[in-house]
Amino acid sequence: MTEQTQVRTLDAGALKALAHPLRVKIFDLLASRGPQTASSLAALVGETSGSTSYHLRALAAHDLIREVEGRGTARERWWERPKGRIDVPGPDDMTSPANRAAAQIVTSEFFRLRHETLMSYLNRPASEVPDGWGDVGITLTTHLDVTPAQALALRAELEAVIESAIERYRGQTGPDVRRVSVRAELFDLPTPPSAAGAAEPESAS
Repeated sequence: MTEQTQVRTLDAGALKALAHPLRVKIFDLLASRGPQTASSLAALVGETSGSTSYHLRALAAHDLIREVEGRGTARERWWERPKGRIDVPGPDDMTSPANRAAAQIVTSEFFRLRHETLMSYLNRPASEVPDGWGDVGITLTTHLDVTPAQALALRAELEAVIESAIERYRGQTGPDVRRVSVRAELFDLPTPPSAAGAAEPESAS
């Protein structure tokens, strides 16, 4: 397994270190925009460089981010998110109230930022769309009636498509290359109240 393909499940310490809205945003920006300095991040998030520097050190203490080797100076350090994926345990996976709260903060903030990014894309003026990218994006929603086994099979198919794209395009550079967000969601919907515990009709006597 290479660094790019390994999956890290966050332990309680790393989860608590990440459980701050600004740290989640910094972590997300390092993934979406690549290496940054405290100053460049400060401009992106509307904070002081002293504040972003503090949060960067807190993230680095748990190996959530790292310094970029051979880049920067003693006064201007560059930071990056290590390659590979992370698995954030859900609140239900945590045994203590503090850990559950940390997981809830991280999960909620990740999905808030995800939604924010999608809405920015959907509301982007046509004048800001780069040449050649006007008809590239797509958002799809559908509903299926499947069994658990069929849902697992569909999940495997989706994962295979994404993994194949990762292998083909990882590290690609060039004048026409832009970073894109690829998303896949598959989850069961709540059972309608009318279907949950519905009583059988009584027979007339």
